Amino acid sequence: MSVAGAQPSALRVVGGVDTHRDTHHAAVFDETGRQLADAEFPVTPAGYQELLTWLCGFGHIIGMGVEGTASYGAGLTRFLVASGVRVWEVNRPDRSTRRRKGKSDPLDAAAAARAVLAGQATAIPKAQNGSVEAVRVLHTVRAGAVKARTAAINTLRGLLVTADDELRARLRGLSATRLAAACAGLAPDDTADPATPGQAVRMALRELGHRIQALTSEITRLGNQLKALTIRLAPATTALFGVGPDTAAQLLITCGDNPDRLHSEAALAALTGTSPLPASSGRTDRHRLNRGGDRQANKALHQIILVRMRHDQHTRDYVHKRTQQGLSKKDIMRCLKRYLVRKIYRTITTDLALTTT
Repeated sequence: MSVAGAQPSALRVVGGVDTHRDTHHAAVFDETGRQLADAEFPVTPAGYQELLTWLCGFGHIIGMGVEGTASYGAGLTRFLVASGVRVWEVNRPDRSTRRRKGKSDPLDAAAAARAVLAGQATAIPKAQNGSVEAVRVLHTVRAGAVKARTAAINTLRGLLVTADDELRARLRGLSATRLAAACAGLAPDDTADPATPGQAVRMALRELGHRIQALTSEITRLGNQLKALTIRLAPATTALFGVGPDTAAQLLITCGDNPDRLHSEAALAALTGTSPLPASSGRTDRHRLNRGGDRQANKALHQIILVRMRHDQHTRDYVHKRTQQGLSKKDIMRCLKRYLVRKIYRTITTDLALTTT
């Protein structure tokens, strides 16, 4: 810990925290941008209290910038908010800044505090203490199971490429579900030598078949729970054309448990990466794709738009009109995403407001 002299009790200070799994490094600045101290604290409830007490020793805390409020800093963020401290989410310093100034925990903590002082940190952290957090947990586990099942199916099909001709002929052309069932049902040959490649392949296919079936059952159970919870939390959002339980769940996760952090539809558009960015120069007047924001939420919006372009006549008419005006398909989809965000902002904030009351 380093302290630059005693400070008046009436001093207004800003803190910044660089978060890690086992320790958090904090820095404190006064309103003029002068660094007063930095210190390291353990990631425990006692450590959170020690960090807050240490900060209060320099004066009145007017704000805190915390990195990783949804990961390593989640516990600290909840503690600070419960203690009445205003917290902002801070991004890591960009590469150009790190090249010029270097990288260390004290430097990152100081950068977090400076971001608050400069007004660059404007994002309010997700609350992570309500029903939407339950949706996030179930959605995360289900997504992991889907990824694991896909990997298992790819491994199974890869093993079949080099299997013996008789086995390949029996399993050729089957869907993933029927293929997993057929492999799980392969009878072991107790008389065969387990050291032979053919016997090892049969054993591996049988185990992979059981794994795929188990993962499928897990995905189904989690999907049913997620569907029921999502429909209960966001009835107006899931009632929109093309919005399914999975895409609605992702949009809920992006918004978080505290709907007040979304102060406008433009904020949700920026959060989902659907707000167009100006890319004009000279006589060229255009906008380009926004590659920022939550890309999983952007993917959910993309899936909804694809459904609407195929099955919603109003959307199909709009696509036809804009195509006649010379817009490309990608530009049309960006327009549709922005229009969709406008509608979803109204429904999802209403749903979340009813949930929190």
